[in-house]
Amino acid sequence: MASIESRGPRQIWKAFQWSIKGLGAAYRHEASFRLELYLSVVLIPLGLWLGDGAVEKILLAGTPLMVLSAELLNSGIEAVVDKVSPEFHELAGRAKDMGSAAVFLLMLLVTMTWGLLLGPRLWS
Repeated sequence: MASIESRGPRQIWKAFQWSIKGLGAAYRHEASFRLELYLSVVLIPLGLWLGDGAVEKILLAGTPLMVLSAELLNSGIEAVVDKVSPEFHELAGRAKDMGSAAVFLLMLLVTMTWGLLLGPRLWS
């Protein structure tokens, strides 16, 4: 349902608080999110350090953030599916598998980005 409240500093602060609450819930309840977060804590500073120029820095540091974002969406989909349909259903399984596939594809993007940008430097 659309909000009719004005969008001022108070609403921005509430939205920030809800986002922090969501990150905390993901950290507490999702092992995959924790693992990807730990990897991102290493990759993001490393990407900012190793990137040659702004575009490379954004690509190297930004792709792990994309994985985290997709994992949050995937976890949200899984939570809703489990709430709505606790018993197995083919469509519920398909929704969960597709969310997982989205995370996987972004992990491939991280691997390709890091390999293509940093690989030539390592081999030369």
